Amino acid sequence: MRIIALRTLREFWQNHADAEQPLRTWYTKTKREDWTTPADVKAAYPTASILANNRVVFDIKGNNYRLVTALDYQYSVVYIRFIGTHRAYDQIDATTI
Repeated sequence: MRIIALRTLREFWQNHADAEQPLRTWYTKTKREDWTTPADVKAAYPTASILANNRVVFDIKGNNYRLVTALDYQYSVVYIRFIGTHRAYDQIDATTI
């Protein structure tokens, strides 16, 4: 998968150093994937939450952080839409962000 954009993750882990390694691991693993359906995502990440509008929420660092992505299965692209704490996640609508 092509991930847009690593910069968003990098900016987050500069403020949350404990998230750096888990986010790097997620990035490396996801980059190697070739998802064509939500079932493919669940096979790779069983704890991922599949939402409307091709949104997928990943739990990062033992569920300390939430990563919201928008997937374009046809073009094999993962767009980073949000990364934050649970408190910040609770203040957004993950299906539209």
